[in-house]
Amino acid sequence: MFPTLRRLYGTIPEAAASARTASTPRAVRLRRARKGLDVGPLQSDATAEGLTPSEFARYQRALAKGELLQNDGSVLTEGQWLQRLNSRRSEIRGLWKREGQEPGEQEVEVVGQKVYLPNIIFKMVRNHTPAGQPYNPYEATFRVPQSVTKTDIRSYLVAVYGVQTTYIRTDNYQSPLRKRYGRPLGTITDRTYKRAVVGLVEPFYYPLAEEDMSGKERKERRQWLMERLLVGRRETDMQSYFLRMTRSLDGKGWKWRTGTTASRGNILRLIAERRSEREQAVADVKTRIRENRGQVVAETA
Repeated sequence: MFPTLRRLYGTIPEAAASARTASTPRAVRLRRARKGLDVGPLQSDATAEGLTPSEFARYQRALAKGELLQNDGSVLTEGQWLQRLNSRRSEIRGLWKREGQEPGEQEVEVVGQKVYLPNIIFKMVRNHTPAGQPYNPYEATFRVPQSVTKTDIRSYLVAVYGVQTTYIRTDNYQSPLRKRYGRPLGTITDRTYKRAVVGLVEPFYYPLAEEDMSGKERKERRQWLMERLLVGRRETDMQSYFLRMTRSLDGKGWKWRTGTTASRGNILRLIAERRSEREQAVADVKTRIRENRGQVVAETA
């Protein structure tokens, strides 16, 4: 058992709230801009109680309908309504809440079936950072299977890594169709995935970012990747294979013989031959000019 994990938007850092605002879908940002609710690039659009514009609109609608009226005649405040909303959002699949030993305390017990060695892959990638803007450490981007839901993502991150999330935005990427000879149209397996942008309460910096390294460190990192992980080895092997296949029919016994792929000695030899041909051509022209002059002089005499 462990204490309840709640993601209260009013208690997250200002930078995390700004990151949540920046991750709002473009259509929503345009709609808010037409209403005059747009903010700066590094500002948060939350109210003093921590409600986003969408949550504040929901609160106003519920207040107008009388849904926030309590039995004692009082009305839920914005903070109380947000706390109730977040408690419902924080529900994790397979967990059961019960009263704790202390009055007003809640404990959570795992009642669902535990899954060992799950067959789903969460691939963490770098966040999309527009040019001229700093990297956002309060967001994390994952590539997950299309069958995974937001509840699964939140439960997975909490159960496995203990990571608290503030919001999760997902979008699906469909692979382009590829036509192969003699086969019907098909998709590329690794090009079809679901992207999940997760808001974090604690900042996380992607390790070993090349843009944050010096020139020497960047060179050493690339050299380490080439030696240990064979990064770029496939391109080098493909170039070598292409050269072998184009130098001879069987790919055996090929040598560098042409001018563009010759050794230094062959290059110098070709330069000397071309220079000799040019000088010989100039000498032939001089000889022909002298002969023509001699004939003109003879005819005049």
